[in-house]
Amino acid sequence: MLNGSNNEQFAFPNINSLRGYNVIENIKALVEAKCPNTVSCADIIVIVARECVMALNGPTWTVTFGRRDSLTANQTAANVELPPFFFNVSRLIANFQSHGLSVQDLVALSGSHTIGQGQCGNFKSRLYGPSLSSSPDYMNPYYNQSLRSQCPSSGGDSNLSPLDLQTPVVFDNKYYKNLINFSGLFHSDQTLWSGGDWTVAQLVHTYAMDQARFFQDFATGMINMGNLKPLLAPNGQIRKYCGKVN
Repeated sequence: MLNGSNNEQFAFPNINSLRGYNVIENIKALVEAKCPNTVSCADIIVIVARECVMALNGPTWTVTFGRRDSLTANQTAANVELPPFFFNVSRLIANFQSHGLSVQDLVALSGSHTIGQGQCGNFKSRLYGPSLSSSPDYMNPYYNQSLRSQCPSSGGDSNLSPLDLQTPVVFDNKYYKNLINFSGLFHSDQTLWSGGDWTVAQLVHTYAMDQARFFQDFATGMINMGNLKPLLAPNGQIRKYCGKVN
């Protein structure tokens, strides 16, 4: 959340992608007016994530509080630790496991791509490169054709397409059905089904068939991710403004 070109907002996986910082700042201002120096920006982000999922007909989960805000940003760590759109399934598994998250967490949390949008420049190579039916990066030709109208072979890299073409503003299990139909937007999506890892593919199939199970495991994954090395008192601070330290 810290402002500045050297902060996490401008890390490779985030730049021109993450949005809504102003929404968090507005919420923080309202909270500070009622209850100053009590609720951190980190806690606000965690609770907003849950409320957004619920508002789009998704699951709920228990959110714990008490996180503190950092005094510095670390763009280098964000570039190294956040999995980019071109990772294959083995690199995704290794990335999640390096943070103490399981294969189930990986597949369930990837289901967050049932909402949101992706930039053309991050999936263009899948549209215009070779894509044999036997390839791990194979894309449904009808889906490919529909994306080309929004993502030309030259230019348009910032054009947006929904991560879930079927229900882009509903939190459901259509994302997994898309993968089985070879209609994942990013390579890092489609590799969950097509990348050759049987355990991962089996979870994709399970979630495609059982939305309640997906919701349950997604909630568990969000709790696990929210508990990754939280900054606690006496470390850090509770910022008055999320974009800058006190």
